[in-house]
Amino acid sequence: MSIYRLVRPLIFTLDAERAHKLSLVALRLKPFSPISEPFDPILATRVAGLDFPSPIGLAAGYDKDAVAPDQLLGLGFGFVEVGTLTPLPQAGNPTPRLFRLVEDRAVINRMGFNNGGQADAHARLSRRKRRGIVGVNIGANKDATDRIADYVAGATAMADVADYLTINISSPNTPGLRALQDKGALEELLARTLAARGTNEVPVFLKVAPDLEPADIDDIAKVAIDQKIDALIVSNTTISRPTLASRHARETGGLSGAPLRDLALQRLRDFRKATGASLPLIGAGGIASAEDAYARIRAGANLVQLYSALVYEGPGLARRIADDLAELLERDGFSNVAQAVGSG
Repeated sequence: MSIYRLVRPLIFTLDAERAHKLSLVALRLKPFSPISEPFDPILATRVAGLDFPSPIGLAAGYDKDAVAPDQLLGLGFGFVEVGTLTPLPQAGNPTPRLFRLVEDRAVINRMGFNNGGQADAHARLSRRKRRGIVGVNIGANKDATDRIADYVAGATAMADVADYLTINISSPNTPGLRALQDKGALEELLARTLAARGTNEVPVFLKVAPDLEPADIDDIAKVAIDQKIDALIVSNTTISRPTLASRHARETGGLSGAPLRDLALQRLRDFRKATGASLPLIGAGGIASAEDAYARIRAGANLVQLYSALVYEGPGLARRIADDLAELLERDGFSNVAQAVGSG
């Protein structure tokens, strides 16, 4: 049994958001090398012009303010995505706003893009040595009168400290944000945001919601291809509610973790079909094991991201998934990740 499983009952006596904050404090204080042990070469893959040592990444939401990206890389992630960061600091939604659904191995959050703003995060990221891939997830302030202008500001502000940028229009916790997934709004958003990079042509990813109709998927795929987005992240949390056992099941917000697994996998398949495999895809949502990660890769994901599973499995999860994934790839005769993408 891992040390984390022994201490998890104690951690779970704390409010979920407080425990999350304490974990970041512990990461910053822990005296270990910020660079992970080398990964099996079979895991190396190239996406959007970036060389990933492992396809297992940390999704945005954990390190909102970019306080510990290198320490997180040291836990065995092949890449880390910080944020969501908005142009101006904002407190987010009222607390409590983060809930563990232990019986369901899930999480519900309605954080509302709480963060200290892009200027502070930029200062921290500019001081780090650029070892390992760190992406920056950008969003709009809740009270912005021009949401697209906020994304333009984010791309302008953060492009020089990011290995890639993610346009996050998929959170259910900022009213009206998901409307930017509509075709006309999305065309304007992507065109203006891509142009805002100037001469710094850092790759730009788009993060979409799982709660989409078939026509939405086709429209998003077409716009993303036409605008030459570098990758799609499929997907964010869901506002749908499958059958859940936890007492927190009726809390509002985005649901993540194990109950999201099947929906997120299906949306990945949908986008693989809609894009004709012409656009890199990043699978997210409900990934908790090497088998989950492998299923996304075989369904068309070039990379995968996890977050909620860390609550239940602890900080060693990313390394375990990477090591086990290497064994699965070798077992099935693949010499690298790229060969396995879409093979299912």
